[in-house]
Formats: sequence, structure tokens, C-alpha cells
Amino acid sequence: MNARGALGRYGEDVAVRTLTEAGMTVLERNWRCRDGEIDIVALDAGALVVCEVKTRREGGYEHPMAAVRPDKTERLRWLAERWLERRGGPPPGGVRIDVVGVVLPRRGAPVVEHVRGVA
Repeated sequence: MNARGALGRYGEDVAVRTLTEAGMTVLERNWRCRDGEIDIVALDAGALVVCEVKTRREGGYEHPMAAVRPDKTERLRWLAERWLERRGGPPPGGVRIDVVGVVLPRRGAPVVEHVRGVA
């Protein structure tokens, strides 16, 4: 795994821990189909959550949340439909798309931002 892959994997680990501590149940990580990948699929009080994780080092490129633009949320909606087709349809609580941004400072703990229902 290269440095970028390791950074992304670390950010996903932090995101899973954050979502779990918030009471969510993680169903899958890195679910793939021919159309793309969902970083995390979770359940939150009966709602299916498709979660995109973006990780950046402090002082680098744009804030991780800024990297999730309308075309990305549209793709996540499409991927959520593919996931649901293979799992038997939406749960009673519906489907939500969340984003977790992880910023790694030069020193100290990662800074995590979880935004619910971006699309």
C-alpha cells in the first residue's frame, strides 16, 4: 500500500470509530461494484447511511469536506441504489448520505467532522 492509500485507510479507521461511538452499526467497509466504491455502509436508528470519508493532512490541499461536490453525492446516491438492489431494498428509516472529514495535524489527535444528510 502506498502512502496515499495508508492515509485513506487510517482516515476510514478513524471514521469507523467515530460512527460507532455515535451509536451507528457499521455493516460494510469499502463495498465495491463495477460502478464504484462506498467507503462505509452503516445503520443509524433504522436509516441506512452511505458514508464518504475524506482525509487530508493539515496545511495541505483543500479541507476534506470541500472535496465532496455535487457530482460525488450523485455518484453516492447511484451506488446506494446498487447496494440496496443487492440487499433487498431500503430499510424503514430510509437512506442518508453522510460525509466524514478527517484532518491530521502535525501533532496531536485527528480532527474529525461528521456531516449528516449531505444529499
